[in-house]
Amino acid sequence: MGVMTASTGRRVLLAAPRGYCAGVDRAVIAVEKALEQYGAPIYVRHEIVHNKYVVQTLEKKGAVFVERTEEVPPGNIVMFSAHGVAPVVHEEAERGRLATIDATCPLVTKVHKEAVRFAKEDYDILLIGHEGHEEVIGTTGEAPEHIQLVDGPEDVANVEVRDPSKVVWLSQTTLSVDETMETVDALKDKFPRLISPPSDDICYATQNRQLAVKQMGAQADLVIVVGSRNSSNSKRLVEVAKIAGAAEAYLVDYADEIDEAWLEGVTTVGVTSGASVPEVLVEQVLEWLSARGFEDVEIVKAAEESITFSLPKELRRDLRDEATTLAAERGGSGTAAE
Repeated sequence: MGVMTASTGRRVLLAAPRGYCAGVDRAVIAVEKALEQYGAPIYVRHEIVHNKYVVQTLEKKGAVFVERTEEVPPGNIVMFSAHGVAPVVHEEAERGRLATIDATCPLVTKVHKEAVRFAKEDYDILLIGHEGHEEVIGTTGEAPEHIQLVDGPEDVANVEVRDPSKVVWLSQTTLSVDETMETVDALKDKFPRLISPPSDDICYATQNRQLAVKQMGAQADLVIVVGSRNSSNSKRLVEVAKIAGAAEAYLVDYADEIDEAWLEGVTTVGVTSGASVPEVLVEQVLEWLSARGFEDVEIVKAAEESITFSLPKELRRDLRDEATTLAAERGGSGTAAE
């Protein structure tokens, strides 16, 4: 690194913004509020947000996570996760005689509405995203016959459309900004009349966290991203850090997953966290690093965030009462259809 003055030189660069975004904050609070107001159990379809610690903490408070709506016994309350669900899931909840709380992030809802609107106008919709991700399944479910998934620039060659003058792209909200634009450019080469969504689908928090990591990664020997394996936006932060110039970048759920060997020859460690990660987990990583001589912490600030979303409106109603009524009025508590 050229000639440097003699000091331990060990420092930590802490990315800002990092951690919770407004959509995650809202979803997690919604589960806590529902438990407070209506008592346990509150069923949640799919992990409320993609974070191991958050899910385990809410389970201890009485949340029950299920993969399928059919697993919830009639007359209960079910909450939909921040990633959103396909319309068919709302129908399943109705058939299962369940009261629902929809904790879908408003920025995901926006993409759903775009999908519905362009499908109505009979466009072919090219959805940029990762196959099998909850959000992609939910958005695709809004207009399955109009939507095809494009999973990165290398997927563009396989895309066929009915009418090249009626094509629009949408995207999962948690992708890498740069890779998405690369995919869009490749699509535009193939379909010059491709329309872009009215406003960029990639959410403000995803963009800001990647921006901070870019600035940080360029100066760090090692980047530690706190986040879970199934968190798309957290995994993208690892990729962005490496592209930005970090020699190594790793994803960890907890401080005790950090390997001492990663610190060999390292003087600057970058730390950030995905949008579904509580700050307490980042603090534990900073303590772990501090105990190993990395005590000097500098903030790398890329943006200000002040956005908040109001809680799901269903929390203002007596849902236990509604759920009981639903179970009763459709012929008692019959078993939910498989």
